[in-house]
Amino acid sequence: MEIQGRLNDIIYQNEVNSYTVATFETDDEELTIVGYLPFIHPGDSLKLIGKYVTHQEYGQQFKIDSFEKTMPQTLEALEQYLANGTIKGIGPSTAKKIVDTFREETIHIFKYEPEKLALIKGISKEKALQMSQDFNENWELWQIVGYLERFGIGPQNAKKVYELLGANAVREIEENPYILVDIARGVDFKQIDKMAMDIGISCDNEKRIESGIKYSLIRISYNGHTCVEKERLILFVKDLLQVEQDTIRNCLINLNVKKQIVIEKQEEGFELVYLYPYYMAELTIAQRLISLRNFENNKEIKNLKKELKQLEKLSSIELSDKQKETLEMVNSENVCIITGGPGTGKTTVIKTIIELYEAHSKKVVLCAPTGRAAKRMTEATGKEAKTLHRLLEIGKIEDDMKESIDNDVTPIDADVIIVDEVSMVDVFLMNYLVKAIYKGTKLILVGDADQLPSVGPGSILKDIIDSKEIATIHLDKIFRQAQKSKIIVNAHRVNEGQPFLTKEEAEGSNEDFFYIRPNTQEEMIYQVLSLSSTRLSKFGDYDFFTHIQVLSPTKKGNLGTKELNTRLQETLNPASDFKKEKNSMGVIFREQDKIMQIRNNYDIYWEKKEPEYEYGSGVFNGEMGTIEKIDEIEKQVKIRFDDEKEAWYAFSDLDQIEHAYAITIHKAQRK
Repeated sequence: MEIQGRLNDIIYQNEVNSYTVATFETDDEELTIVGYLPFIHPGDSLKLIGKYVTHQEYGQQFKIDSFEKTMPQTLEALEQYLANGTIKGIGPSTAKKIVDTFREETIHIFKYEPEKLALIKGISKEKALQMSQDFNENWELWQIVGYLERFGIGPQNAKKVYELLGANAVREIEENPYILVDIARGVDFKQIDKMAMDIGISCDNEKRIESGIKYSLIRISYNGHTCVEKERLILFVKDLLQVEQDTIRNCLINLNVKKQIVIEKQEEGFELVYLYPYYMAELTIAQRLISLRNFENNKEIKNLKKELKQLEKLSSIELSDKQKETLEMVNSENVCIITGGPGTGKTTVIKTIIELYEAHSKKVVLCAPTGRAAKRMTEATGKEAKTLHRLLEIGKIEDDMKESIDNDVTPIDADVIIVDEVSMVDVFLMNYLVKAIYKGTKLILVGDADQLPSVGPGSILKDIIDSKEIATIHLDKIFRQAQKSKIIVNAHRVNEGQPFLTKEEAEGSNEDFFYIRPNTQEEMIYQVLSLSSTRLSKFGDYDFFTHIQVLSPTKKGNLGTKELNTRLQETLNPASDFKKEKNSMGVIFREQDKIMQIRNNYDIYWEKKEPEYEYGSGVFNGEMGTIEKIDEIEKQVKIRFDDEKEAWYAFSDLDQIEHAYAITIHKAQRK
């Protein structure tokens, strides 16, 4: 049967497949609806096709088979639609003014006479045109979102498909479904392939095989790889498409000629296959590093040893022979790598480099791939460090295979650039970095090659070290102060394949490492909760929100981050009459919650008030913060991030954050 009405509230929505439980109001009743509803918001008018079912626990519900979004039929519904947060700059109060002013003409005004919106106080002509554009884009975008869902393409990619293909997106996809492989990430290739076969595309069609090859290379990049051996790729594609190897080989040649892939012969005799952007990014990195390395060393300090002795006297720092050797390498090379585990003196070397070159009136710039890493670098050195995104003023690096490698970047004004935590830098970000460095600038890459590789494709630090083309020093001595830390000593022991220190071996060490071995999952959860709330107080003034982070290797299960976050929130930030909260897709966000941004948002506006006023845009995957305020009237959430920037999120943007009382070990490297 078919029913029509308005979506009142979303009770639950699965962030992966958009399975939704919501309340829905028709002219006759308010009811609960369940089913797959991508890209919908409270206030939307919908036509639903489905049937009534009775749930054993929740009673009668309407189960959706298909749905259609319709224009609001009443002024009340239209006001609610405009106020739901999908159109930038329109909150509940502005929506009411617009509907009160234009009444039944409101939709016509948005579509055809947007300049009239500027008649309302507080709306400029420029803002009016932007509102109209958002209104129309949101509507056209929705027309294809349900269609794309069948191919595994979520709402987050629908706008991109719309921007690339325009209003005729559905028709173009139906004519050539394989186009989706080129323009969207995470596609369900089997669904695309089935649709193509249904419309008559033959099994050995060139477009089909070329798309299968590119899809296979995209799949490889999800595991961090930038290329694959040609013969392995052929076998994978043969299994995927059920076609002959010779046909695949011919298509590989065609793609190579069209510069959509690159086939590179290795000295060992085998060939590697890259998607073209990945190959060009790697090639650019290699060429630029060699070019920077070979340029005249015009920043060299002539009497380095003498200056180091003076510096040691003045600062009471006693440098080890290996640290002095490292500083001599920095002085003699334009590009170099400093690597080593925790406690091996990397920070002391960085601080010494800063003092040496600033004493010669050289500009030293510090940076790191994430906000948390940049903040730690700032705290350790006393000198401001920026994220690479901020330093390079990158407007946007797309999160998919069409990732541009040719975007303009702002050249870095510096004599010496020190990049920390380089193991977290992927191939695309490194490509932008090396392009932004002037010849003659010293580039010092610092990191621990034993850490997890970057989340994105490539293993930059390890590969550069393995190439032996760039001067590298491995700091391996744990300093006396660091030796008192069982954390540092045990970290090195794990790398060396040794067990943790025994109680006898650890005698005289700091009490900073405890290995607790509970017997059951409930005991483990108890340990986590009690340590997070009270038990660590006798070892120091540890506040959970400032000093403690819970890590787990997995998201799922009783000891995964999802369950731990629920339990930790209950313990550390329980519900209160004094704290507002918002239910978003089944997750309760509460004022004072600890959260993490889980994907790059290059457009969100932020402000900093201290130490001096600053503003900008962009919050990136892995940045952590605290929910300061939930505003039910404007339907916004205020978040203060760890680097003191503050940003307002619309309720519709809450899918970009998740609780961060507990995070996965993989996510921890994004910090």
